[in-house]
Amino acid sequence: MAKNYSNSAMMMHLLILLATGIDLCLGGAISHASGVKAEPMFISQSAAFKFVVGDTISLPCEVTHPGTYVLAWKRGIAILTAGTVKVTPDPRVRLVNGYTLQIKDAVPQDAGDYICQIATLDPREITHHVEILIPPKIHHVTSGGHLQVKKGSPVRLECSATGNPTPNITWTRKNNVLPNGEEKFVSPTYVIENMDRHKGGIYICTASNGVGHSASSQINLHVLYPPEISVERQVVFSGEGQEAALVCIVHGEAQPEVMWFKDTMQIDQTDRMITEARGARHTLIIRKVHAMDFGNFSCVADNQLGKSRKSIMLTGKPNVATFRSAPISQWRDKYNISWTVDCFTPIEEYKLYYKPIFSSQDQGHQMYGPKLRSPFIPQDQPPSPAYDTFNYHAGYGNAIHWGKNEWRDILLAAVPQSKHYTQGMSYVIRNLDPDQQYEAKVQSRNRFGWSDFTERFLFTTSNTDTEMRDMSVTHYSSPSTGTRSRWIWSLHLIVLTVVPRGLLAWF
Repeated sequence: MAKNYSNSAMMMHLLILLATGIDLCLGGAISHASGVKAEPMFISQSAAFKFVVGDTISLPCEVTHPGTYVLAWKRGIAILTAGTVKVTPDPRVRLVNGYTLQIKDAVPQDAGDYICQIATLDPREITHHVEILIPPKIHHVTSGGHLQVKKGSPVRLECSATGNPTPNITWTRKNNVLPNGEEKFVSPTYVIENMDRHKGGIYICTASNGVGHSASSQINLHVLYPPEISVERQVVFSGEGQEAALVCIVHGEAQPEVMWFKDTMQIDQTDRMITEARGARHTLIIRKVHAMDFGNFSCVADNQLGKSRKSIMLTGKPNVATFRSAPISQWRDKYNISWTVDCFTPIEEYKLYYKPIFSSQDQGHQMYGPKLRSPFIPQDQPPSPAYDTFNYHAGYGNAIHWGKNEWRDILLAAVPQSKHYTQGMSYVIRNLDPDQQYEAKVQSRNRFGWSDFTERFLFTTSNTDTEMRDMSVTHYSSPSTGTRSRWIWSLHLIVLTVVPRGLLAWF
């Protein structure tokens, strides 16, 4: 069958060549006899064309004065058409609108040079170059799209694609940025050093070349690692009779087993000690806390890749206090400092520390405390911690040396003691320098011990008074009235300066 077809094609070629030769001879004779026949000329010019695979290829070949000359389309040595006769057996090929060559459903193999030739004695021709554009197609990704790697190992992700033009490969990460913090990375390969669980996830390689739609493929990168624990709070504050929740967030592959310990003793679940697990969140709930419960707890997570431990302190001590007073004093030589503290157990006393902040030119200078006892404190009773306790701690009538890095400390009784969760204190620091910056910090104590220090707090005295001078207020508990209190006002010297409305409202 193939042999017969080949013979038929050869015969067709010979017939076309014979017809062409006869036409050329006749045309030449007529032209010679008359001398008026114009030779054909190309209107179309050689050009380069780009077609997307699947499109219809259309190549023009317009000629003036074709006469009886034969126009043929060739590709290499293969003749596609001769005159109006289709020679190629390819069913996709045909002539339209005269001698325009049309090829339907373009495939990559259609790329190349196509020649339109006029069969004159000296053949004339134009050449069209055809490029077939091919959309990108990904044909390979690392490990077929599923990859497991141990923590600490490097990873090389690869993505290969075909297409014309050659596609660019862009890496992204689903619902996240890449480990280097970038949104995307352009390269056929992407290398991740020192893998950890935060670098795992779905990585997407996208191939694009401007032809058709982009192609993409995913690689699910799974990290194998020993348990990793973080605690919600390193210190949990509670009180007797309260409920406490100690929380560990545990990640691991595979899912670790989690155990709780008090010091070195493993905790068994009881009606009062309950463990819960919701996803990565593991909670130890202690109901009706006892004083003996306070101490160090730890959660231990274990899987086939390793073991981890994190500690949580359960304490009945006060939280760190929070300063509430404004940073600028209304007075030149004193400052009303106030703070609050959260605590389940009544605060018994506070320690207030403060010192001036000297500039560089003040280095080496020294300050001295007051020599006189405050006139507000009755001479027949010791000074109350809520009054000017500098004299109380320094000793009556003695000048105190105050170096530039030396703290003054004041012990203040919490009077009256409060059973509220949020408790507080206010105290007027006296004998300060005008227009001077100070720093302060506070500790609180209940029956379980002292809290941690606050962050340092900065305040500044004014260079002028905006209040009545030397007015002190002290709060006492009255035994006869139980929880009621009375205020004792002492006025030493009233200087008529600017009096705020709020102060007038007190009278």
